Amino acid sequence: MAEAGPAAPLLIACALGIEQFALRTGRGRAVDAPDRVTVLRTGMGPRAAETAVARALGRNGGAPDTAVIASGFCAGLAPGMHPGDLVVAEETRAAGDPVPCTGAELLAEALARAVPGRTVHTGPLTGSDHVVRGHERAELRATGAIAVDMESAATLRTALRSGPRPVAAVRVVVDAPEHELVRIGTFRGGISAFRVLRAVLPAFYEWHRSLLLPRR
Repeated sequence: MAEAGPAAPLLIACALGIEQFALRTGRGRAVDAPDRVTVLRTGMGPRAAETAVARALGRNGGAPDTAVIASGFCAGLAPGMHPGDLVVAEETRAAGDPVPCTGAELLAEALARAVPGRTVHTGPLTGSDHVVRGHERAELRATGAIAVDMESAATLRTALRSGPRPVAAVRVVVDAPEHELVRIGTFRGGISAFRVLRAVLPAFYEWHRSLLLPRR
């Protein structure tokens, strides 16, 4: 059996304090956590994410082997999505070229094991600098994107600015076409999404370990 190499750092970036709390409290229940893992709160919006991620990677001296995952909540764009569904980005989109994600299929499979019973969607994750509602949601869906958030694209683009590294984006749907935040039931949907976000860490660590295995 192939042995994993020396552990590389893992940076998990999220925007909100509630997202950071979910990820940090989930970390304590995960097995085989990497020794060097950081759950970074960036603040809301692409500019805040860019600044925080650049600063965090800079503190590691550039850390070219650091794997980066953008995580937290998102708005689903596809009909039939529900709060608590998971989104694994195949690529993130914003201004400029799309950013392809590393090992999306493996990550989706790991999440299905970590959070059984929850639907895992894979596809393009698009970025916005504001909360998307109504006709904007339909316009973004028409581009082929399955979900939208404000920080993932900026996080991954910034992470790759200093050179190639593994990057991924995993989001939990808190707001969907038939379950918009302004509607009754939002509070219940938010609790569901929070519980799912607390459960994703084992899948993140499994994805991270897979990156360390020698390629045959």
